[in-house]
Amino acid sequence: MPYFHYQSKKIYYRETGFGKPLVMLHGDTASSVMFEFLLPLYQESFRVILMDFLGNGKSDRVEGFPENIWITEAEQVIGLIEHLKLEKVNLLGTSGGAWVAVNTALKRPDLIDRVVADSFDGRTLHEDFAENLLKERAFAKQDLHARQFYEWCQGEDWEAVVDLNTQALTKCAEDRIPLFCRPLEDLRTPILFVGSAEDEMCRGDMEEEYAQMSRLVQDGTVHMFKTGGHPAVLTNAEPFAGVVIEYLGS
Repeated sequence: MPYFHYQSKKIYYRETGFGKPLVMLHGDTASSVMFEFLLPLYQESFRVILMDFLGNGKSDRVEGFPENIWITEAEQVIGLIEHLKLEKVNLLGTSGGAWVAVNTALKRPDLIDRVVADSFDGRTLHEDFAENLLKERAFAKQDLHARQFYEWCQGEDWEAVVDLNTQALTKCAEDRIPLFCRPLEDLRTPILFVGSAEDEMCRGDMEEEYAQMSRLVQDGTVHMFKTGGHPAVLTNAEPFAGVVIEYLGS
């Protein structure tokens, strides 16, 4: 299995398909396997690159996740791009991976062509984020389907991974840790914000938040699906892929 070294740790990645590089970034408590069944929709148009963030999937484990997790994971994405000696890539980040994608473009716009940011809360976490997260994770750990998803993504130690992630995100919300490494107004990379109107895991005013963010950045576009849950990349798989392929101009 291919790995690259990052700060004395090994990060897993894989590649498939042909065309312009598209790095797909998974959400929290997930791993790159969440994209497994989506690959046929993308690999004929792009050189798809998947990675597992540190502490997830097939990558090395960590003792804990930092509260600015989506900023530190952006550094891992940069490390992968530099390892592969790529000059311009597209990013598709979903849920927590959307923040990672935006932060990567803010940190290294020279490496990024376009960003697709899917199913995330945007500039702030809603007031009851931490409380809702704790309830949701407690329920999920008792739910058979959620447990199977966690184990599919993480392996036998899935519960430890989920608990560490919950701790980091709870602290991020409670301490109001900045979600972006720089003001969003500094973003010069073209970005497409995507979501589902029926997504109950994201803020209720997602469409309005997306609209405001699209006006703040230099080149922002919004696409909302009327139906589908969290995240849109999965629940609206085929039409979502069509939107991405058209936007990225493969």
